[in-house]
Amino acid sequence: KKNESNDNLITGYSLKKINHMDSWGDGYTKLVTYAWPMIRLSELYLNYAEAMNEYYGSSPEAIQKLDLIRERSGVPTIDEAWNGAFSKTPGKHTDQAGLREIIHHERMIELAFEGHRYFDIRRWKRGQELLSTPIRGLNIDEAGVLPFYEVKDIAQRSFVTPRDYLQPIKQNEIVINSNLVQNPGW
Repeated sequence: KKNESNDNLITGYSLKKINHMDSWGDGYTKLVTYAWPMIRLSELYLNYAEAMNEYYGSSPEAIQKLDLIRERSGVPTIDEAWNGAFSKTPGKHTDQAGLREIIHHERMIELAFEGHRYFDIRRWKRGQELLSTPIRGLNIDEAGVLPFYEVKDIAQRSFVTPRDYLQPIKQNEIVINSNLVQNPGW
């Protein structure tokens, strides 16, 4: 917290991704606006790899698209990473379920803080597992350095299955079209 104000992040974590370097500093006067990409090439590669894996199973085409993303980042290829000396599960990428896990992990890393994770988790039907956990963060109420770095639960969230896999239909839309039926649980 700065000067005991409410202008702070409740978890104590801040985001550096998608922040323009010219906007760093005190206050909001240095705000720089720039075009936000609607879709990135790496997202297309990830979508392609996921679709190929779901339809054909582990395929060279899916792995090749993942390798294009990893090459740009300077990290080892999928084959090097999953067959290397430090791999705990060698050959994980050779079957459909293993490659699916790898693709999910790659999506979470590559598309972090870009608004994809919530929808990916719902699409993968992993909401109950991943979205019913507490939000954890640093202890921002402490003045000292060591107590600040104590991780604590900030809030509890819940994901109700199967209700939360669908969004509620607005009542105005149901009134306009009497053929619409509200989604289950709403």
